[in-house]
Amino acid sequence: MQLPERFVERMRQELGEAEATALCEALATEPSTAIRLNTPKMSCSPFEAEAVPWSADGYTLPERPAFTLDPAFHAGAYYVQEASSQFAGYILSQAVGGRAQCEGLRVLDVCAASGGKSTHYASLVGEHGLVVANEINRSRAAVLADNARKWGLGNMVVTCNDSAHLGDYEEWFDVVAIDAPCSGEGMFRKSEEACEQWSEANVKMCADRQWEIVKNVFDTLRAGGVLIYSTCTFNREEDEALVQRICEEWGEEIEPALEVTTSEEWGVVVGRVGAFQTFRFFPHRVGGEGMFMAVARKAGEPMSRRRMPKARREVIAAVEKRSEQELSRWVKEPKRMRFFSAGDTIYACRAEHYDEIKALSSRLAVIYSGVALGQIFKGKLKPDGALAFYVGLNRDAVATAELSLDEALQFLRKQDMSAEPFVEGVNMVLYKGLPLGFVKRVGGRINNMYPASLRILK
Repeated sequence: MQLPERFVERMRQELGEAEATALCEALATEPSTAIRLNTPKMSCSPFEAEAVPWSADGYTLPERPAFTLDPAFHAGAYYVQEASSQFAGYILSQAVGGRAQCEGLRVLDVCAASGGKSTHYASLVGEHGLVVANEINRSRAAVLADNARKWGLGNMVVTCNDSAHLGDYEEWFDVVAIDAPCSGEGMFRKSEEACEQWSEANVKMCADRQWEIVKNVFDTLRAGGVLIYSTCTFNREEDEALVQRICEEWGEEIEPALEVTTSEEWGVVVGRVGAFQTFRFFPHRVGGEGMFMAVARKAGEPMSRRRMPKARREVIAAVEKRSEQELSRWVKEPKRMRFFSAGDTIYACRAEHYDEIKALSSRLAVIYSGVALGQIFKGKLKPDGALAFYVGLNRDAVATAELSLDEALQFLRKQDMSAEPFVEGVNMVLYKGLPLGFVKRVGGRINNMYPASLRILK
C-alpha cells in the first residue's frame, strides 16, 4: 500500500520525523483484530486472546478467525470491535465516576453505524439506561439496526435522521457521543479505499461536516452531561483544532469532566485542549488502530430533564389487552415491560422507556427500538427473529433444539434442513446454548424463520 505523499508530509509536520516514520511503517503492517463480549450471553473469550487493558470485556486476537462461520458471532455473543474503539466505553465509565455510575444513563450516539460503540454504551448503561443510536445513511442504519437486534439488550433506539433533526430533544441526554465522519487516516491499513480516497480537500470537507454535527447536537446535552468526540483519523484539523473550536464557541459552558486515568504501558498519548482531555491512538504505540478521542462536560448542575417535545405524529400504539397474555409469556419480566405496535410488528420495551420511545418516534425516523416480538395470528405470536437474541427472553415459551455446527450453519444460510431435530410447530434454534432464531416444523417440512437480512451468503 502506497500512502499519499501529502499525508506523509503532513504527519512529519505535525508529529516530527521520527514519530511520523514509525507511524507510516506501522500502517504498512497487518491490522489488529479484537472482540468485545456480550457478557449476558458469553463470559469468556471463545478464542485464544489477550485482554484489552482498558476494556473489561475486550480481547485482542493474534489473528483474525472466520467470524462469519462462527454461530456465536451471529448470536450476538460478541462484537468484532478493534481495541482503540473500545476506549470510548472506558472514557464514559471514567468520566461519570465509574462503571456503576453508567447505569440508567440516557446516551445519544451520533453517526453510530455500524454499532460498535453503540452496543458498548448499551452494555454500560444497563437495562434501565437507553441508547439512541443515530445514523443518517439508510443502508448503514439498517446494518446498525441488525447489530442492535443481535446484541439483544432491548435498550437501544435506532434512528435514521440528519443530525439537525435531533436538536428538538433539548437537554435530553446525559451523554452525547459524536463519532464523527472523518478522512479515515486511522483506517489506512484496514481499508485501501480509505487510503485511495484521501485528499487535503477531503480533510477540510470532513472538518466542516464535523463542526456542523457538533453544532446540531450540542444543545441535546443536559447541564452536567458528558460530551465525547472521536474520529478515526490523525490530522489536527479534524481532531485538536475541532475540539478547540468547541471550546471557543461555547466558552464557559464547557468544563473538564472527571479525569480519565491511563497507564503509560497502554501507549495512549494523553493531552489537553482547553477543557477537553484528549487521547491519541497510534498503531505503532498501541495494539489497536488509529483514533482520536476527547471528553469534557457541559457546565452546570444536573436538573430534571426538559419535557418531551410536542408530538408531530402517532407512530406507536399500545397493544390490545387481549394480546398481552400471549406476549407476556415470551419475556422473563412481563410486569416490567410495555408492549406496543409499530406498523405490522409488535415490540416490547422496559416500562420506563415507553414514553421516551413514543416521543422519539413522533418526530424522528425510528427504524428499530426495544425488541421486536413479531406478529399475532389467531391469538398466537409468530416470533420475530430478533426475539431469539433478546436476553430477557423466556425460553420456556417455546420448544428448543440444540444443533451441531453444520446444522447451525445450514440454518444461518437458510438452507434446506432435516426436520428430525424439531418438534411440530415453532422451535427455537440453539448452538452451544445460544439462541440463533426460530424454525417452524410442519410435518416433514421446515420453515426457516431466520431474517433474510442476516443470512450468511458465504
